Amino acid sequence: MKIIGITGGVGSGKSEILNILEEEYHANIIIADLVAHKLMEPDGASYEGIVKAFGKGIVKADGFIDREVLGSIVFCSEKKLKILNEITHKNVDREIIRQIEEIRKEDPHALVVCEAALLVGAEYESMFDQLWYIYTKEEIRFQRLKESRGYSDRKIRQMMENQKTEEEFKAAATHVIDNSGKLEDTKRQIRKILGDMSESPAASGF
Repeated sequence: MKIIGITGGVGSGKSEILNILEEEYHANIIIADLVAHKLMEPDGASYEGIVKAFGKGIVKADGFIDREVLGSIVFCSEKKLKILNEITHKNVDREIIRQIEEIRKEDPHALVVCEAALLVGAEYESMFDQLWYIYTKEEIRFQRLKESRGYSDRKIRQMMENQKTEEEFKAAATHVIDNSGKLEDTKRQIRKILGDMSESPAASGF
């Protein structure tokens, strides 16, 4: 089994990379945000801690956490974002490992790709064979976020400032993919990395 972590700043085009890996290389995709959202549901492992930390004002009438309200709180405050991350990360990590093990049982030779903005740190080094940092020029990221999500410049700037720096991402990554240009340029970089990876005998285990 080969396991790749995909990380990068908001608006860098990580979803585009995942689509390529799934459609052209039949990768099993795990998206940390979706895992986190599931764990925030009323019966999820993160629900109680989040409501306790941020108050019942983030809970909708149906009992579910209003992620838009929660997001507006944490993305304006590095301190509050840190609190949220401390509540959710261990639960998300455990669930990702569980999903990887399920895939391993079904197909020991599978390619697994896990995407998250926060896959930088010593605790992740043993989880992945490789960590890819998706780099995109800042002005392109700004434009993408304004066009696709309708975010204001202020909100985009706050989101970027609350994430790792480009230098931190690059220092942690085994590979950097420049996603600032044409799609075929990105695909060429992926082909090269996966070609080299297929020649490596290493297999993940943690």
